[in-house]
Amino acid sequence: MKVLDLRCAQNHRFEGWFASEDDAQSQIARDLVQCPVCGDHAVSRLPSAPRLNLSGATQAQRGPVKAEQAAHAPAPLQTLQAAYMKAVRQVMAQTEDVGDRFAEEARRMHYDEAPERGIRGSASAEEVQALAEEGIETFPLVVPDALKQTAH
Repeated sequence: MKVLDLRCAQNHRFEGWFASEDDAQSQIARDLVQCPVCGDHAVSRLPSAPRLNLSGATQAQRGPVKAEQAAHAPAPLQTLQAAYMKAVRQVMAQTEDVGDRFAEEARRMHYDEAPERGIRGSASAEEVQALAEEGIETFPLVVPDALKQTAH
């Protein structure tokens, strides 16, 4: 198993797991790898250090954190990206997807014609503006394509 550090054109960083180096290069070349945050297929490989599992290494042998160890700590951008993905997953788990009926369903709830609940879906800019004019608040949420699909 080959684990690679990858980056999309929008600078989102993520890991890719491949059967081999050739498999990784082949999938990237055929645009089969996409960013889990934005869905971008323009993916490039980042340099990464090999991981060594040394037998006999123990917690007691650890001393102060050195600069090279600190380099492996999550960067603020990666931490923010992970928090965003967690929040999006939570919103998706706790809301009903009403698809392109979002504006219609939001109005029905606002006017007590449907039970109030958390919904998500899609609406045009004009529909969102009309909802705002009626006093119906909405919140745009960008959901990465990878989260819209069922994992296989």
